[in-house]
Amino acid sequence: MTGAMLVVAAAPGRAPDADTTERTLAGPPREAAVTLLVGRVLEEGHETGGGRCAVRMFRPGLCSGWQEQRVLATARGVGAVLKEPALYEGGAARAAREQVLPTDAGGPLEITLADSGRLTDVTVQDGHGRRLAGELGPHSERWLNTEPLRAGETYTVRVGAQDAGGTPVGVTMAFRTAPPADGGRLTAEFGPGPGTYGAGEIVTATLSRPVPADDLPARARLEQALQVTSEPHVQGAWHWVDDSTLHYRPRTYWPAHTVVRVRSGLDGVEVGDHDYGGPSDDLQFTIADRIEAVTDSATHRMTVRRNGRIIRTIPVTTGKAGFRTRSGIKVVLRKEPKVRMRGDTVGIQRGTTEFYDLPVLYATRVTWSGEYIHAAPWSVEAQGEENVSHGCTGMSTEDAAWFFETVREGDIVEVVNSGGAEMAPFDNGFGDWNVDWRTWLAGSALADAGGDPHGSPLSPSRLHPTT
Repeated sequence: MTGAMLVVAAAPGRAPDADTTERTLAGPPREAAVTLLVGRVLEEGHETGGGRCAVRMFRPGLCSGWQEQRVLATARGVGAVLKEPALYEGGAARAAREQVLPTDAGGPLEITLADSGRLTDVTVQDGHGRRLAGELGPHSERWLNTEPLRAGETYTVRVGAQDAGGTPVGVTMAFRTAPPADGGRLTAEFGPGPGTYGAGEIVTATLSRPVPADDLPARARLEQALQVTSEPHVQGAWHWVDDSTLHYRPRTYWPAHTVVRVRSGLDGVEVGDHDYGGPSDDLQFTIADRIEAVTDSATHRMTVRRNGRIIRTIPVTTGKAGFRTRSGIKVVLRKEPKVRMRGDTVGIQRGTTEFYDLPVLYATRVTWSGEYIHAAPWSVEAQGEENVSHGCTGMSTEDAAWFFETVREGDIVEVVNSGGAEMAPFDNGFGDWNVDWRTWLAGSALADAGGDPHGSPLSPSRLHPTT
């Protein structure tokens, strides 16, 4: 089942019978008829033109489910604005009320000059003030939306053109899209939440229901609708972690003091077959100074940098044989002033020589499985000399307090030369930075769909073609 919508601007002399010619003291103005063809869902077996009825191929009866409405584009219509955009003028208004005119949001919107002339300005705006992105054809005779219509919306269309004689003409019209079917709509919940974070922070999107990997068009459309912008601008992309979760990160760490904005354009957008998006809350957060803590397990030292400058070097101890600290890049997940650590939570049985049950201060968590950077007064003699921990990074109470107060969620913590397993990308915290950029892009549905996963998700919504 396919739906479509076309707006066709014809040359002078093609005005509909229902409308009368406007006259002024200077004589009749140049006119051009604008025909609005509203396509409902096409019946099975009646599709043409590669799945939709193209404007040149439109024939009543052949493209079933279509309705034709006409309005005038005139010299006096240039720049005109409808006070009630849901209604048309003249005979078209009556027809609109009779036909109701809901159209399938999954269909295209095409504005085309049937004869000679050229489009000079096209703006399509919904009832919330959002402009629909589109692009102009090579000869300025056709405009096609590049962003999907939203279900349950009223759109105002403003068309500026020049007829064959170069006279500017224009028209303002409107149409409505059918509301989505009853049932829960697909929404996204964004993380991490408002606040200030470190340069390694990951943007997350948790979907209200899964989008399977084999439905690539739905994934690509959803991904395009989840928009991340930043000041300053960075190159970044979404990556599908599973059917219900996406992560977004820049190619490199966020610059210090970046403002990040995340919004969903899913509301009313057809994602899958008759499956529509719903409203989601926007998110804005900021990035603080860039803090990077790199621990070299071979030298038993942690080097902490702020915006590239070393601010402290700390003697540490990391995981011993059999309990090696994970290598790779992690980010701070949370800070816990006091934690009770027990060996049985990481598989060490009670009664064995390796079992422990200790109150720990200034614990900075970097994995969900229990890896921390924390105060370890019991191992001060080993710090800077050898690795004696069960996987955490231990330091003096003074250094742990300083580290605890210095870092924040999203700050970067890297471990090298530990001999431990590599930090997993997604299932034990944020190991996303261990994924190389090419692999990260391969996890975007837009890459498989032939799109640009790290480019702007939207094209310009208002076009001014030049000669």
